[in-house]
Amino acid sequence: MAMDLSISRFWRKKVSVYRLYGSRCKACGKVHYPPKKACPYCGSRDLELIELPKRGKLLSYTTIYAVPEGARPKSPVYFGLIDLGITKVVAELTDVADKNSLKEGIEVEAVLRRTREDRDSGLIYYLLKFRPVMVHR
Repeated sequence: MAMDLSISRFWRKKVSVYRLYGSRCKACGKVHYPPKKACPYCGSRDLELIELPKRGKLLSYTTIYAVPEGARPKSPVYFGLIDLGITKVVAELTDVADKNSLKEGIEVEAVLRRTREDRDSGLIYYLLKFRPVMVHR
């Protein structure tokens, strides 16, 4: 998620960042993530905040090898298109031990993961990412 990482801006976005909230248009029924103030499909401003499902199916993914200098230890980074049933989201994939375990159609779940620490303020930033669902045998 590209954003200015100021403390106040991050705090204002906490509902959609930490709790996976989206918005549903009351006029046409479309669901959006992140939440919108107006529906991009019909233009209505009559939207309601809804909590999105925490599990979904991986539709597609990509691997990014060219990462910013501070993120080199985390390279490569995986991003996936995830179908939550009522909407689709693009999110970082985490806890990927083996790239071969990423396959279209696998079930994934939302988890909070540490992304950055602001050394000046001491603030630790977390974001929702998706990981493959663990199969218990």
